[in-house]
Amino acid sequence: MATEVASFDQLIEPFRSELLAYCYRMLGSAHDAEDLVQDTYLRAWRARDQYDESRSSLRTWLYRIATNACLTALEVRGRRPLPSGLVPPSDPRGPLVHGETPWLQPLPDSLLGSGDPARAAVDRSSLRLALAAALQHLSARQRGALILRDLLSFSAAEAAEVLDTTVASVNSSLQRARSRVKEAGVLQDRSREPSAAEQRAWVDRYMRAFERADIEGLKRLLTEDVLMEMPPMINWFVGRGNYGVFMEWVFDKAGTDWRLEPLAANGQAGFAAYRRTGDGYELHTVQVFTVTTEGISRNSVFQDTEVFASFGLATRLDD
Repeated sequence: MATEVASFDQLIEPFRSELLAYCYRMLGSAHDAEDLVQDTYLRAWRARDQYDESRSSLRTWLYRIATNACLTALEVRGRRPLPSGLVPPSDPRGPLVHGETPWLQPLPDSLLGSGDPARAAVDRSSLRLALAAALQHLSARQRGALILRDLLSFSAAEAAEVLDTTVASVNSSLQRARSRVKEAGVLQDRSREPSAAEQRAWVDRYMRAFERADIEGLKRLLTEDVLMEMPPMINWFVGRGNYGVFMEWVFDKAGTDWRLEPLAANGQAGFAAYRRTGDGYELHTVQVFTVTTEGISRNSVFQDTEVFASFGLATRLDD
């Protein structure tokens, strides 16, 4: 029995990273995605005798199991938007308002594994937070059709098998999904996307300005239409001037003594921000940036213990 388990695990383990990315796109939560992948592997083990390689590939079979697990989960879980997709923009001078909505979470790049053979199968640019948020406004089956066809390049027939439906139904869902995502304005423009190293360099410069509490230095790194949002607060705003006003408030209320630790999520550069409290630094936020050739165009700021845990971050740093 132990030998059989080990052999089966070796067969399906290379798909773990791409299944995690798939479940994340479907659920919008790193924590839920990890649970769903574990559930998928358990279901696959129990159904291993039913797999017929003459009818479908192992990859397609695993995606069908993962999709069923995701669709079941979505029956009891709500959508996970970001504030910018839910309410109008705010005045940066106004009070912060806490929202009770389950928010979209970032996906730590570290969860995709640096040495996993399937890592190359995960296009990290297709995990961008703005696109992940747009997917949350689709129905579950529209979401599945778009991810399978446009992000994972499954054929219409394969997607129909995974979703347990017809090719006509897949094509109809895909057409509606593409229209909704296009309306959201998040279709990727690779011409405005710097390399990963250049994106990291932009964010490193932002970190240095942040540590100096240099608001003008921060603003010089931003695009004119930069967007900042910060779940679980529903407040969000647009524009370099509004951004500067809000950062003045941050440094006034939270102080100017910070320690920042670089990280990456959703194929984007970011950092964990720790603010001075007593004789050390307390974890305050995780910030993930969208960078274009013109500068930083979006800062998604998360203040959630579940998000902190997904990155494995220390809650406090010594002085």
